[in-house]
Amino acid sequence: MPRFAIKTPPQHTRWSDILEIWKAADQIELFESAWLFDHFYPIIGDQNGPCLESWVTLTALSQATSRLRIGSMVNGMHSRHPAITAKMAATLDTISQGRLNLGLGAGWFEPEAQAYGIDLGTIAERMNRFDEAVEVIVGLLSQESTTFHGRYFNLEDARCEPKGPQRPHPPIVIGGAGEKRTLRTVARFAQQWDALRTEPDAWRQKYEVLLRHCAAVGRDPKEITCSAHIFAAPDADPARLADQAAHLGTLGIDLVIFSLRPPYSMTIVEPLAAALARVR
Repeated sequence: MPRFAIKTPPQHTRWSDILEIWKAADQIELFESAWLFDHFYPIIGDQNGPCLESWVTLTALSQATSRLRIGSMVNGMHSRHPAITAKMAATLDTISQGRLNLGLGAGWFEPEAQAYGIDLGTIAERMNRFDEAVEVIVGLLSQESTTFHGRYFNLEDARCEPKGPQRPHPPIVIGGAGEKRTLRTVARFAQQWDALRTEPDAWRQKYEVLLRHCAAVGRDPKEITCSAHIFAAPDADPARLADQAAHLGTLGIDLVIFSLRPPYSMTIVEPLAAALARVR
């Protein structure tokens, strides 16, 4: 059976509702982690609606929980300089006492990038920038100092102190399924790969590509946790969600993330946990 997590994208919701769900999940050992997303605009429904910033929200949630591993699925690399991301990650890993999973992605949501004047770039530019940025972040989080000269980023004897308690760095979680670039970066750097899609044939195909990339760089694929999402509406049947999760486990998916849809209510958390316990 897979392991389980919840996700509360901070869109079209209130801080109090997210807080309530995370505090409830923190008391249920069946859920190993909890996640946000990293967007400035809602990505479903009305884009004029509310959307909380992920790093500030995640930091607050780290102090409202004590057991759950925490993360954002995933941080868009175009939004922040990678040195800033590394510094925030080291700080949050410290504050959370080593519970951070560091989600990283190349970025994709054009409406918010255009509105804020953030350079998203072409797909090729995003991936080139992403590869450099992941290398910069890993270096800053694991080395005493980092010097890096690339097309997009240049660091000279850069330091990131204090580092968090996780060594050599918080687990790197890379989201995406691009076969040529994203999965190659997963093989090089990630401790977790989130495919998002859960269609059996599509997932198997992507996983076979990941295995080839791992072989090419000499990486043991068993070192990489594979996760995927199940989207859960407020009125979803917990038993059906549990059956879906069990099926994903038969495909080889290690971690099933239940991505909740607003309006959020903690009333889904305990029934879902009970249903998962019955199929486990």
